[in-house]
Amino acid sequence: MSLVVEQTLPYTSTHLNIDDPSRWSRLFPLMRPSIKSIDIGNWRSIVVDTAHSKSKNVLVAAIVTIGNFSSKILSESHLAAFATEDFGKETISGKKIAEVLKSNGFPTDNGVVVIRAATKQDLKVNGKVLEIAVVGELKLDHILSLLAGVNEETKASFKNVQKLLEHFVKSVARTTSKFHEKKIGNGPSVVHAVEVAEFNSAKKAVDKDLGHLLGSRPPKGEDVVYSVHISDVNGLSRLENNILVHEVSEYFAPKSLPTHISHSTILDNHSQARGWAISFCAVPTSFLAAQKKPTNTLADSTSKSASSKPQLESSKIQFSDSEVRKIITAGCESVIKAEPTITEYDTIVGDGDCGYTLRDGAKQVLSFIKNANLSKLPSTLSDLVDDLEVNMGGTSGALYCIFLSSLSQSLSTSPTFSSALQCSLDHLLKYTRARLGDRTMLDCDARKALDDAGKGVETTKKLEAKLGRSSYLDEATTKGVPDPGAYGLLVLLEGMVGKD
Repeated sequence: MSLVVEQTLPYTSTHLNIDDPSRWSRLFPLMRPSIKSIDIGNWRSIVVDTAHSKSKNVLVAAIVTIGNFSSKILSESHLAAFATEDFGKETISGKKIAEVLKSNGFPTDNGVVVIRAATKQDLKVNGKVLEIAVVGELKLDHILSLLAGVNEETKASFKNVQKLLEHFVKSVARTTSKFHEKKIGNGPSVVHAVEVAEFNSAKKAVDKDLGHLLGSRPPKGEDVVYSVHISDVNGLSRLENNILVHEVSEYFAPKSLPTHISHSTILDNHSQARGWAISFCAVPTSFLAAQKKPTNTLADSTSKSASSKPQLESSKIQFSDSEVRKIITAGCESVIKAEPTITEYDTIVGDGDCGYTLRDGAKQVLSFIKNANLSKLPSTLSDLVDDLEVNMGGTSGALYCIFLSSLSQSLSTSPTFSSALQCSLDHLLKYTRARLGDRTMLDCDARKALDDAGKGVETTKKLEAKLGRSSYLDEATTKGVPDPGAYGLLVLLEGMVGKD
């Protein structure tokens, strides 16, 4: 997870021209050939998707706020039309959108639903046009996702859609959590709906939010599906988004509550703080079916590996528990000691959380190996990865887990430790575009002697960042500062092999 004090977008809102009301009516048709921009006068336009000109379902349209644009508007293929307007100013009516759709050959006999981001919640029906106003882009995104996920019978019936949205207005609850610039304890803080708390893990943060929402809307029996929409605010990474959605799914699984989870990204042009928001509504099963839990190929392969655990333990390489324990302990203690320096570097060129991530990961490793049998290193590493996946956040945490997971497999088949390391590195490179010279942790090339690895880290002070948060910064900002991930890996290696 990320702590952001200053916005790190490569361009300002002015450069991006976010507040230009005609921005998407000009650009979106270039992105999707079926899109057409309709001028309705007074410098206003409505964007329609001609792919829905023969639809037999209720047509869905949206009116969104200029400057607070959502990814849902661009990604949802079931959206027949959208328009933009200033926040709180209703310059385009639902009736007008319905008229534009009809005059351009769209079948409006089944009805038109227009969703608007507004200052207060409201729902009104005028003939076959239903206008629903919700507060903020989160609920708007939730409705768009909900209407995309309902059954075909509901999509084709204006009456059913009306019943669904009337239920949504009465039952929906939401919460927003954003990172704060001030620390609590040793980590970043998150402003939740219920309190300001230290961020320890995505799981704990999400559990806090969902516990609050579920408390305000307790389970209502077996005939409902819990529609949960999660939005990242101001651009968390794809990995961080996947982690958040995963934790939402994991929260409901042990409670045996059926869910339908959706996701979007929201740009809040009025605040630089990053975070996430969750909208929650129990929907009758007559409208919405629960999602099947996705098959996890990685988990499947892990379970297959678990069933053949003896193969992992019968490594061709012999390991001494005491020697391995000494090496791992020294490396982890070295990282923990270096946390302030890593954090200082990452505060300059990144999000400021790299030091905390590596420190917490090192502490978790030390805690795990207390009762582990390190003479059976392959199987022990496999179990360690399961533990780190839950307790070590950040992009670097995921990369370390991928590497160690591969290493646990490679150690059971490779003739030497060095060949196992090379095999694991090759496997890791399949999951990242980073390469030597991109100013990442890979520049601490562990295949070389430690002195050469140190020189590699030193060169990152002069390299232009091509990936990660640092790539958003001016080269003058990063010059003279080593890549924090590469430096952290070097510290780990120095501790493990003994720098002195």
